[in-house]
Amino acid sequence: MILPGPPPTTSRQAIGWCAVLGSAFFFYLATLIIRWGVAYVEIASAYYVFARFLLGLIVVASTMLLQRQPVKPRNHHYLIGRAVTNTAAVFCFYKAVEVGSVAQANILNMTYPLFVALFSWFFLRGQRDLVSFIIVFVAFTGIWLVLAPGDMNFGSGSLWGMASGMTAAAAIIYLNISRQYHDSQTILLYMFGLGMVFILILFHDTIFLPDSTELLFLLSCSVAGVLGQYLLTYGFVFVTAVEGSILSSSRILMAALLGPLLVADPVLTATGWIGTFLIFSANASLALRK
Repeated sequence: MILPGPPPTTSRQAIGWCAVLGSAFFFYLATLIIRWGVAYVEIASAYYVFARFLLGLIVVASTMLLQRQPVKPRNHHYLIGRAVTNTAAVFCFYKAVEVGSVAQANILNMTYPLFVALFSWFFLRGQRDLVSFIIVFVAFTGIWLVLAPGDMNFGSGSLWGMASGMTAAAAIIYLNISRQYHDSQTILLYMFGLGMVFILILFHDTIFLPDSTELLFLLSCSVAGVLGQYLLTYGFVFVTAVEGSILSSSRILMAALLGPLLVADPVLTATGWIGTFLIFSANASLALRK
């Protein structure tokens, strides 16, 4: 029996592109579900985060058991740092969706590559890059335009969105360092497990036994989030880091275009579109420089 060989390079690249674009869609879909649920259920953003981490923990633990893969933690402080920053990032992101605009929350959450470059400039001397710093400066002009400075109204949604971008950047830095010592499954196991515990301790009063409607929204949001995470991981096997970063940033344009249609978000103004384009272009430029 002749076994089929690996798919051609072009086919694998197409698979990778579809997977990364799919991850961007499912991450965006998770935020849509939260907004759609406002009209039917009363679920705090912390509960959505808890449900996502619980489902993620079940999936990762089951996969490791089936593959008989042992847990090999080496540097616990990196695993804990990754879990803390990721939990803060997801909570701030979902909170931004709960109290603000879905489009603005997604756009501001995708500023994390800019903050990675900014944090690297100050804390990682070996990775200082003047051109990247200039790109980040231009991108912050885009953030200012997205936040509509003419109104001078920085609502709580804007602040939560910015916080999600900053904490996501810290989570990415911890991930890059932790990957030097741990496999992906171990990192995910700690991330989901500790994140769930953190949310339970801090927001236990928001956790309750859901009815069928509440369970539907919690489960669908969690499935979208976890599926997006796995598609992103799978997609990066077949595409370069540059391609993956640019494709992931498509969530910026997706949110700006679909928000007014799917969740009645305010239509972006001309300055808002300019700011969105600047942020997207900066993310793509930073990826190309790497």
